[in-house]
Amino acid sequence: MKNKKVFITGATGGIGEAICNKFYQKEYNLVLTSSSDEKLLSLKKKYGDNNSYYKIDISDFESIDRCMSQITSDHKDLTIIINNAGITSDNLLLRMKNDQWSKVIKTNLESNFFIVKSLLPNMISNRYGKIIGISSVVAVQGNPGQSNYVASKAGMIGFYKSIAHEVAKRNINVNVVSPGFIISPMTDKLTEVQKNKMLENIPMKKFGEPNDVANLVYFLSSDQASYITGQNFHVNGGMLMV
Repeated sequence: MKNKKVFITGATGGIGEAICNKFYQKEYNLVLTSSSDEKLLSLKKKYGDNNSYYKIDISDFESIDRCMSQITSDHKDLTIIINNAGITSDNLLLRMKNDQWSKVIKTNLESNFFIVKSLLPNMISNRYGKIIGISSVVAVQGNPGQSNYVASKAGMIGFYKSIAHEVAKRNINVNVVSPGFIISPMTDKLTEVQKNKMLENIPMKKFGEPNDVANLVYFLSSDQASYITGQNFHVNGGMLMV
């Protein structure tokens, strides 16, 4: 490992927080982003002044451009990119509004293009890097009412596989992690009937923990995974076996 510095989007959600905690516990320097001043303040209180915090709206190209310009200047030795931020805006296709489609695609897919394109040149110059995108099990199996979300997450898989081909010879590993049903504030709101219905489709008969995802992300970011690239890893308790 050349340098212990990691860039993470979506740092305040269940999975994102678990990823941040994992790297923080391993004494990595964190470079974190959020669209909310309140969340950035919360992150700074938790992880301290020795880490870096940037405000960004990942659905807006101009905001990404401003933020990435600053980050690439401040952190030329950044070695790990973890793109975890994402949103949902569910509806059946015939009821879906144009802005529901476009905002999810911009936030979940297009932001990956702008962020990676901005941060990649320094990795190439340093001839070292780990890039990980957080997709979803539904990217592979589909899900009714989520055509926008599924398209964005499936697009991520294709995007990162393509980048993996382009930068492999530069000593840069690129992979995707696709969680299934992970315990979160969303699952906490489900009724017992809803939970049991979901568990019927999971052979292990339990929801995943955020740390199940964070542990895999940490492994893929380490030199122990130096010969792994262009892969999509499922963390879903057997819900989808491919």
